[in-house]
This record gives sequence, structure tokens and C-alpha cells, in this order.
Amino acid sequence: MRVALFVTCLVDGLFPDVGKATVRLLERLGHEVVVPPAQTCCGQMHINTGYAGQALPIVRNHVRAFEGADVVVAPSGSCAGSVRHQHAAIAREHGDAGLAEAAEDTARRTYELSELLVDVLGVTDVGAYFPHRVTYHPTCHSLRVLKVGDRPLRLLRAVEGIDLVELPAAETCCGFGGTFALKNADTSTAMLADKMSNVIGTRAGVLTAGDSSCLMHIGGGLSRLRSGIRPLHLAQVLEHTR
Repeated sequence: MRVALFVTCLVDGLFPDVGKATVRLLERLGHEVVVPPAQTCCGQMHINTGYAGQALPIVRNHVRAFEGADVVVAPSGSCAGSVRHQHAAIAREHGDAGLAEAAEDTARRTYELSELLVDVLGVTDVGAYFPHRVTYHPTCHSLRVLKVGDRPLRLLRAVEGIDLVELPAAETCCGFGGTFALKNADTSTAMLADKMSNVIGTRAGVLTAGDSSCLMHIGGGLSRLRSGIRPLHLAQVLEHTR
């Protein structure tokens, strides 16, 4: 299958190894990965902070950038959620029915990584080997917007050598939430403290999730505590082999 990678701003700018891991994983599974050069931000940041009108040209660019792709994958539940649940609505609210229709078409072809692997490519055992103690944090957008359910866990359970331990209160938000962490710093910090306490309690060496944003938030806190726990995106765990 020919897969178009929607790399997302955060991965492109701060965590390029996540994008590279996604490409290596999909190519190892026998798929062609292309990276449309015209892609930019999906506009979620604008939409979530009340600048929907300013997001409209970004939505239009996103639709054009991925026009004709068989499927689109994003290593982010948050950005995939914006494409799937915000783009067409924003276009419709601003009276652009043509863009709304095109955005709906793009949304139907867009998947978060675990969705693509399990639902589209029909694989849970990707042939990974990762001999480490790992705990998994289900991010809010993947859990509540995309409803990926246990797909990431099914992928992780199939990894050879992994010691996968359950994270207490896993479905509780880490406190990031994009600009929420900036606008409500004290609340965000308190939520982060609870999440870090639960992560540390697992005695895992690696924390994994499907969104680099949440991993950045939790990982930043864990590094300040000198916990020794590494934050790794799901793609970075699944790409490992013997």
C-alpha cells in the first residue's frame, strides 16, 4: 500500500525520530511511504484557541497536500483527530461547502498509526523486539476523540521480549492539552504530578504513547525528577527488531 505520512508540526520540528521510526516501520511491513512536501500544520492549534477563520486556509492547504493519497497516517491521535473531526466542520461553518466535502474525503482516508496498522493493514504483530519494561499512556485525543481503544496495547502485547506493565489511572489526562498547559499552569502541573507518580510506580524504564505532545509534557517532568524513565513514541517501540 502507498501511505502518505502526515508528519505533524511537533514531530517535524522537535521529534523527527518519531517520523523516521514511522517510515521505517511501515517500509519494513512492505509499504511505500511518501511525505507530501506541501503539508504544514493541520490548524488544530488555531481552531482550539478560537481562531477558526485563520485556520481555514490551513485546512485548504492540508486537503490539497494529501489529495489523491490512498491513505494518510499521522503519528499523533491529536492531529489525526483534528483532520477527522474539525476540518470539515470549520469549512462548513465558514460557508465553503466544496472544501467541507473535500475535507470529509481526506478525513475518511486519515488514520492514527495504531488505527492504520490494526484496522487498515490488518496487523498486530509487526515483528518488533523490545526487551524493556514499558508502560503505556493512552492520550486523551486518541482515547476520547479517535476512540482507538486497545489497538496500541494489542500492538505492544505482540512485541517480543517486552515487559508491558499496566499504568494506574491510565485514562486520566496528563495535564498537557496544548495551550491548556500554558493557560492553566498550576492545574496542569498538578495533573502532571499525579501522572508522573503513577508512571514511576510501575518501575518501567520506558513510557510510551501515541502522541509526542503528551510524551514531551510527561517526559519533561520525569527528566526533572531524574527518574531515568525514557519517553518513546509507540512507533519507536514498534520499529525495533532483533
